[in-house]
Amino acid sequence: MAARSSGSLGPRPPRISAPDVPTDLDAVSALRSRADLLGVLVDGLGGEVDAAHCRLVESRVAAASGPAAGHVDATGATFVDVAVDQLRAMALVARDGSWRNVELTGGRIATLDGLRVRWDSVVVRGAHIDYLSLPSAELTDVLFVDCSFGSIDLPEARLARVAFEGCRVDEVDTRGMRGDDVDLRGLEALAFTDVRALTGAWLQPRQAELHAPAFAQALGIRIVA
Repeated sequence: MAARSSGSLGPRPPRISAPDVPTDLDAVSALRSRADLLGVLVDGLGGEVDAAHCRLVESRVAAASGPAAGHVDATGATFVDVAVDQLRAMALVARDGSWRNVELTGGRIATLDGLRVRWDSVVVRGAHIDYLSLPSAELTDVLFVDCSFGSIDLPEARLARVAFEGCRVDEVDTRGMRGDDVDLRGLEALAFTDVRALTGAWLQPRQAELHAPAFAQALGIRIVA
């Protein structure tokens, strides 16, 4: 992770563009594998969903008001200018997908599997995600706001202009993570798997104090009473 100059006042913030979703949308009842949809409202998403390799543009996805969805398979899917509201699912599989100008608001997801996902101008706001898995992901201009995580996995991920505001997590797996302008000041994390991967990231003084023993261990410094 490249360090910025000592004279810098802070990291560059994510460059976010809100989803361009029209007011008038055509209602559809479900997402289908390899579907190509433009300007639709997917109303009542629930049950088992196979949306692998679909393309969704200038659209809105609303979760069902009943029981949470089970397995939502969006492997290889392309989302452009999409708003996702209050999604509740046991698993959202977004492997090898591409999201641009996407906002995911609210809801609860047990597992979000984003292996090798590419996110550009993405906002995740007010969501509870037990397990956010983003190994080998490419995250550019991504903002997490008021989210709660059980764990976040970022091994071998590449981050650029990624920020957290009012978020908390138990553990972050940072092994092999690299990035620029990674703002962790708004992420209350109990532990980082590899603090050496935080080189160049931004923390608050209290965060540095909390993780000081891990920093010392990574530097080979012994702390004794």
